Amino acid sequence: MRVALYARVSRSDKEQDPENQLLKLRQYAHARGWEVYASYSDYASGASPSRPALDKMIKAGRGRFFDTVLIVRLDRLARSVKQLLTILEELERHGVALVCSDQEIDTKSPAGRLLFTVLGAVAELELELIRERTKDGLARARAQGKRIGRPPNKALDEEIEVLRAQGMSLRKIGEAVGMSHQAVKQRLRRARVQKGDTNGP
Repeated sequence: MRVALYARVSRSDKEQDPENQLLKLRQYAHARGWEVYASYSDYASGASPSRPALDKMIKAGRGRFFDTVLIVRLDRLARSVKQLLTILEELERHGVALVCSDQEIDTKSPAGRLLFTVLGAVAELELELIRERTKDGLARARAQGKRIGRPPNKALDEEIEVLRAQGMSLRKIGEAVGMSHQAVKQRLRRARVQKGDTNGP
């Protein structure tokens, strides 16, 4: 059986390396006598709509270059049940199965398909709970008067003001200092308030 290996790490965590997942997957495939067709890896959020390696792998799956996609865990493939099932249906449409090495999921069997759906639902619920806890934590911090966001940086604020005075747009300033244009706008507004100028940037 020929398998495609897929690994994903979050772009925000620079310490992660998809090769750690791929090494585990190669060992898993070798132990079962499976032939590795190719390895694919993305640096992106699981919810990101742009994952070039995943798209490339699915395209190869349509051509039946491999029989199975091998991943470590479901959350490496997607972060919602809808996304998981969409990918699974696309693979199955072309006769490609999905196997998770760490969760003992094999969609070639009815039991594996059921477990796939249940674990996907649990993963989505867990992500939603994390979002809710984060939202509640931020609301509590604001109610307690704590500062949310980047700390003050006088030198950065001055640089932003100079660039704005030169006629540069908020978006261009953001690109220059490594911030979003909304963050630039907020810093300019805060600086003007501190100076007693209530006019917007």
